[in-house]
Amino acid sequence: MKVMLTGSAGFIGCEIDEQLTARGDEVVRVDALIPEAHGPQARPEQHVHRVDVRDATQWAELLDDVDAVCHQAAMVGAGVAVGDLPLYAAHNNLGTAALLGVMHDRGVDALVLASSMVVYGEGRYACAEHGEQRPQARTREALESGDFENHCAVCGEFMAWQLVPEDARLDPRSSYAASKVAQEHYTLTWARQAGARAIGLRYHNVYGPGMPRDTPYSGVAAIFRSSLEHGRPPQVFEDGGQMRDFVHVDDVARANVLAIDAVADRPAESWAAYNVCSGTPVPILRIAELLSEASGGPAPEVTGGFRPGDVRHVVASPEAAAEELGFKAEISPEDGIPRFATAPLRG
Repeated sequence: MKVMLTGSAGFIGCEIDEQLTARGDEVVRVDALIPEAHGPQARPEQHVHRVDVRDATQWAELLDDVDAVCHQAAMVGAGVAVGDLPLYAAHNNLGTAALLGVMHDRGVDALVLASSMVVYGEGRYACAEHGEQRPQARTREALESGDFENHCAVCGEFMAWQLVPEDARLDPRSSYAASKVAQEHYTLTWARQAGARAIGLRYHNVYGPGMPRDTPYSGVAAIFRSSLEHGRPPQVFEDGGQMRDFVHVDDVARANVLAIDAVADRPAESWAAYNVCSGTPVPILRIAELLSEASGGPAPEVTGGFRPGDVRHVVASPEAAAEELGFKAEISPEDGIPRFATAPLRG
């Protein structure tokens, strides 16, 4: 199979490239090598076409004879400032729209899109007495008082988190999240209008070798690790009880390979999204503790601080990916996070 891989020099893209190449696929590698993803010293990697997906017409010939596109190229992170909005809109939304347009022009009708669990906003919750409910955004006043949980609108009691399925309501709460929802909508529209087929993979908290270090766009596991490397305790927001799913980059890459194989067999005008997760929910504080223990560094500090727009709990259901893609994570956080404590990082 001939696969175009955008974002091929990135954290996840490199591992997808390795797995596709190992099984004998021909990979057309493209990457803009933007500093936010690769560090300030970004330089062209061997065999990578340094191109910008926002100007896809300039490199459309690279799509000749391509069977499928695996689209990883994006600005990542939560969106650290309002001023980041143009970057997310340009790289993620304009870039995806431009890519889809030129794919149609060149007759390429299969796409695997890197999406994210951030499209869900707050996860799924239920009150023991009043059942499932959709929580409102947590108020600054509540957060400042140390009340971090979501409450039942009827009785006011804490609500328990539940697994989020793919058909959950989309509720983006950051610049990055809004751009990921838009990417999904562009892709769905393209599939319908072009008679094409697409799969979106909603990554949960991806970690592993090659993560970028010391940038505001790094994942929380890399930020904790960076603190430990400087002899500082990891700073854990809120009370550390936020539930997340941490999935190893090797598993994420394998999910992409499975999706690349599956998308070609889907009917025309089709779109499906799948959670890509470990299936093992972990509190944020536990991630910091595992890294501290594995590195011999200082214990984490729970700060009680918060970031407006952060969600309390979001944990995915792995069932659809297992049943329809044959994907099941092989590396649990309890095994993978300690190994990550000493894995090589980027930048």
